[in-house]
Amino acid sequence: MPTKSIILTASIFGVIAVIMGAMGAHALKALLTENALDSFLTGARYNMFHAITLLALAGNGSFIHQKWLNLAVRLIITGTILFSGSIYLLSTKDITGLNQLSILGPVTPIGGVLLILGSVSYTHLTLPTTPYV
Repeated sequence: MPTKSIILTASIFGVIAVIMGAMGAHALKALLTENALDSFLTGARYNMFHAITLLALAGNGSFIHQKWLNLAVRLIITGTILFSGSIYLLSTKDITGLNQLSILGPVTPIGGVLLILGSVSYTHLTLPTTPYV
């Protein structure tokens, strides 16, 4: 994945995280239960954590094995969308009237597993780009 695309995705994730964090801290505070608000803010935190992770990966892209970089980036992007996105939707379902969103419950842990796999793939990021002889 091109470095510019990684940086653009990280920037979008960062903007979404700030907007969602502000919404949770202000607009949604009076509308959500304490548990729902806590979940919503967890989604925002993980959104930001992984925006920063993508920026770190983009900044080191020329020094690490491209195969593992691409894998890590794809896993983190997909995992963040599934994990944080499902949390945003599930925690606000009572105020949006979208109660049928309960089917998204299994999506959150799938996103979490993808985030873990993305993190595990970091261990391969320091492998040389040419095999040992």
